[in-house]
Amino acid sequence: MDRRHFLIGGGSLMAAGGMAAAIGIRQTGSMQDYEQAAAKLHAPLAGRSDVRELIRYATLAANGHNSQAWKFRVRNSIIEILPDFSRRTAVVDPDDHHLFASLGCAAENLVIAGAATGRASELYFDPTEDGKVVVDMVAGQVDRSPLFDAIAKRQSTRADYDGRSVSLLDLRALEAAVQVDGVTMALITDRPRINLVRDLVIAGNTVQMADIDFVDELKQWIRFNPRTALEMRDGLFSGCSGNPSSPSWLGSVIFDLTFRTKSENEKYARQINGSAGIAIFVAEKNDPEHWVQAGRACQRFALQATALGLKQAYINQPTEVSKLRPDLAALAEMPGYRPNIIMRFGYGPTMPMSLRRPVDAVLMT
Repeated sequence: MDRRHFLIGGGSLMAAGGMAAAIGIRQTGSMQDYEQAAAKLHAPLAGRSDVRELIRYATLAANGHNSQAWKFRVRNSIIEILPDFSRRTAVVDPDDHHLFASLGCAAENLVIAGAATGRASELYFDPTEDGKVVVDMVAGQVDRSPLFDAIAKRQSTRADYDGRSVSLLDLRALEAAVQVDGVTMALITDRPRINLVRDLVIAGNTVQMADIDFVDELKQWIRFNPRTALEMRDGLFSGCSGNPSSPSWLGSVIFDLTFRTKSENEKYARQINGSAGIAIFVAEKNDPEHWVQAGRACQRFALQATALGLKQAYINQPTEVSKLRPDLAALAEMPGYRPNIIMRFGYGPTMPMSLRRPVDAVLMT
């Protein structure tokens, strides 16, 4: 559930690519192999799929840095989703807010996929074992919604959008999709307030870019080429953001040389200026149970956006820099509450899909 990708100037990338070719750097892996793996991962469910297939669909949910900090445990009709703190992002998410929101995103995918394969679900938060989401499934009617069809297609599209506005009918559909107890969504489409959100994003990004630990943590999750992305099956593959591949050592060098506050701020300003709107999700309580609910709401928003042909991406800096939260809450007309998640949306290109670890890697025995 993360918006971060590094921006490298075109000239630097071309020079790096030419240098790589000139000195015969080892292969970085095949984009074709990557695309085949992504296509297999995102393959649609067929018929009454088994539990493992439902878990595969659950893992297609948004999650911070694509760290996939979740574990699944099956107990008869119950599927539990537990936090995996060994994969937490402690700098950007010190209280594990985004981690629990990611569990909510996965749980919502699971409930929607269950309904589409003839399973009715009861979902609740259990505070034991550090907190977990419990999904109890029983036989029910097949309910295949447009949100289900969008699960395999949804992506966080970290690219420029074309600036087109979204129709009032589609905006109402987005609002209707986000009906999760304990969560309010502020949908912002007027340019003056979008600009205020943009300014908060830039302020937050400036603070984070000055934090060496933040930059180091982000870099650890970047996968600079298809080979590494296929080996790890997690993290932020550079190709998903439109950046060319490079050997890991070269990508690390280029990152250090080019990841700068000014260019990142210019990128976020441009991308927000080209977006049709902003969605801010605010839970009524600041605890893991409601962070999960916020994740469920934003996942439903992302799936509905996908079903409508819209793209979306996270711009969470003002939620992550605590001193900016009051201003963001005021913009969302929810003063005194903690804003949980921010997403921009609009019309834009389809980028390469991200990978996930295999079900065996996340399934507890």
